Amino acid sequence: MTASIDQLDPDLIITAPGDPDPKGKPAIRTLAMPADTNPSGDIFGGWLLSQMDLAAGITAAWQARGRVATVAVQGMEFHRPVRVGDVLCVYADVVKVGRTSITLLIEAYVLRSRNHKYRVKVTEGVFTCVAIDENGKPRPVPPEEG
Repeated sequence: MTASIDQLDPDLIITAPGDPDPKGKPAIRTLAMPADTNPSGDIFGGWLLSQMDLAAGITAAWQARGRVATVAVQGMEFHRPVRVGDVLCVYADVVKVGRTSITLLIEAYVLRSRNHKYRVKVTEGVFTCVAIDENGKPRPVPPEEG
């Protein structure tokens, strides 16, 4: 019997041998679909980058308690291809909070369609987002509550 993705216990999913465990918290999870492929049948790097940008934006907006904009992406490294049917799991780790900016390490892993036991690291990058006001101008990031 095969478990569906909603039946998977995240604590039972282990990182593939040779890959590091994710450094951040889960930000998004989505399915790689045929419409997102290149002529070789692999998922476009641009699609993957956009999913990572969504994860960075969601996480930074929570940290900033409001609107943010991505202003830089550094150190993008594509380790392995993403395939149709892979479940993409994107993790976000806030590594620095400046006056108006938030820097995040974004890591992407996949659960291969035939083996949901292992998560495999496919890419990573450092994203910088800036907190902005209703006019699109930089604004201070509020201090953390707690």
